[in-house]
Amino acid sequence: MKNIVITGTSRGIGLELVKLFSNADYNVLALSRNFEPLDSLNLKNVTALSFDLTKEKDYNLVLDFINKNWEQVNVLINNAGALLNKAFSETTFKDFENIYKTNVFGVSELTRVLLPFMNEDSHVVNISSMGGIQGSMKFPGLAAYSSSKGALITLTELLAEEYKETGPSFNVLALGAVQTEMLKEAFPGYEASIKAKEMAGYIFNFALNGHQFYNGKVLQVSSSTP
Repeated sequence: MKNIVITGTSRGIGLELVKLFSNADYNVLALSRNFEPLDSLNLKNVTALSFDLTKEKDYNLVLDFINKNWEQVNVLINNAGALLNKAFSETTFKDFENIYKTNVFGVSELTRVLLPFMNEDSHVVNISSMGGIQGSMKFPGLAAYSSSKGALITLTELLAEEYKETGPSFNVLALGAVQTEMLKEAFPGYEASIKAKEMAGYIFNFALNGHQFYNGKVLQVSSSTP
């Protein structure tokens, strides 16, 4: 039975991913600051931990769990993300720091601490955005968010190169607009054509099989321009 670690699991795509892996009889460690919505579902083979990517001490909780319960990690899906829609002239140093702590620094640290539990067949899937793709359409107010997602894409490429001889494989999915709670909060009134459950289905299959065909690649997963 494969062991799956997913971040950002309290709602949206992350929550739907946990349901899919649970229904398929995989072991899941679900990490999010608010673990109660998931914990209350009592899904089989799922452990929900309260975890904040920006707090260094929380990484010990993850390590303690894996050391006691698992021998390895087969899939890591870095799904958690922070989104800020704010005019650049009003975006402070602290705003940028907060976005990068979650979208870049946290992804890097969780990946680093879990590497000893991964092997050549393991797969790290980072969830980025079309806004982080060089040359893609950009939108005012997303300077911190989109630039952090661009950094995540480059980080993924670098890690794939560094670990290409030993594994794991690293790939990044640049998602277009998906109808989630986070999107509603940042862009009230905007309706995306893709639902969280639909996107979760794509990521589910890619996480299990994509590393057989890709490593160090960024795949644009969008049916629209945003």
